[in-house]
Amino acid sequence: MLAVLTLAVKVVSMFKEMAVAAWFGTGDAMDAFLIAFLLPAYVINVVAGSLNAALIPIQIEVREKFGELAAHHLFRNVSALNSGILLLAMLLLAMAAPYLLPLLCSGFAPEKVALTQRLFFLLLPCVLMMGLATSWEALLNACERFRLAAIAPAAVSVGALGAIWFLESRWGIYALAAGTIGGMVGQLFLLGHSLKRRGYPILPSWNGLNASVRRVMGQYVPMIAGSVLFCSMMLVDQALAGTLAPGSVSMLNYGNKLVALAVGIGTTALGTAVLPYFSKMTAAAHWRGIRHTLKIYTWLILLVTVPAMIAAIYLSRPMVELLFQRGNFTAEDTVAVSRVQQMFLIQIPFHSLSLLYVRMISSLKGNHLVMWGAALGFCVNLLLDLVLIRPMGVAGLALSTSMVYLFMVFYTAIMLRRCLKKAEGAAI
Repeated sequence: MLAVLTLAVKVVSMFKEMAVAAWFGTGDAMDAFLIAFLLPAYVINVVAGSLNAALIPIQIEVREKFGELAAHHLFRNVSALNSGILLLAMLLLAMAAPYLLPLLCSGFAPEKVALTQRLFFLLLPCVLMMGLATSWEALLNACERFRLAAIAPAAVSVGALGAIWFLESRWGIYALAAGTIGGMVGQLFLLGHSLKRRGYPILPSWNGLNASVRRVMGQYVPMIAGSVLFCSMMLVDQALAGTLAPGSVSMLNYGNKLVALAVGIGTTALGTAVLPYFSKMTAAAHWRGIRHTLKIYTWLILLVTVPAMIAAIYLSRPMVELLFQRGNFTAEDTVAVSRVQQMFLIQIPFHSLSLLYVRMISSLKGNHLVMWGAALGFCVNLLLDLVLIRPMGVAGLALSTSMVYLFMVFYTAIMLRRCLKKAEGAAI
């Protein structure tokens, strides 16, 4: 079910990307938008993106042991703390922008840097909006209400697509920024309405740092630290792409679109679905069931993703041509983007397996291990970027990302095996 809903969301997103490619191509305006959104997206992924893995296992445990009311109090406390962190992050970003953006735009002309700065401040409120949306999605997933949480992100693509269609001729690239913000408002409305209708709390409320909140923060802090390191790979890749020829940032972005679609359909759905059930099995000490589930899904992932990866690499250029080659997106862009896309496609089996193992480690409350893996992954990515960018250009940055996920499969598999042995020993 989640895979089908995620596919629907990704299809809507792909229509939006096709429109963006047709109107803006790989030009300066698109480069500026992508760099402007890079820092807000980074904070969203780091702060808000860590919440699911930290909150859901403990939220479910509290609900199973102490009831719905206790679980609601926990969520409102954590949501208040998360909102405070996001507001602080927005303030720090606004203060640091004059220093950080020139570093990310080191290869840009002065007028392009100025455009990037204006778009950055326009997109900055997305940090808080997406942070709230992520926490509300986490509550719906913890309560096994997956459908709306899976479909609501389509509102962002619909908003951006509508703004491009009606406002691009007058507003240019600013239409894409305004549509993105409008779509996020729509996403918040859908999620908030669903939670209120089911009697769940949506407004943050701080009631003190009790034992459950401390446990969530004990998992949240290492997840944030790990996300800072792992998401920094994107910052490094984009910054290095900005030092190459004009349009390189856009090529890196377009080359990852179909890969994100493929990964999102399966792995996002899988990761969302398994975490609550892994958490239930962990709370019940059902170790045999956990091992059986891991074995089955490992083989299923390999059987599905390896042939899909090979076919997608072979068909990379026709797919880019079909989806993007129109308007300002030229045949030369297709050749360059398809090469980048082939390098990104290599990650699909490794990304899927590592996500499955990370979700199991999170359900065992071993997020500190994920943090150390992210630190090692960042170092591997930086080293490979520096080695591959000279002979391969933008495609080398994409290949570096795929190799990091290969490394993460081996790391998470070893750490998961240790976690399971330790948990089984403690239960005995």
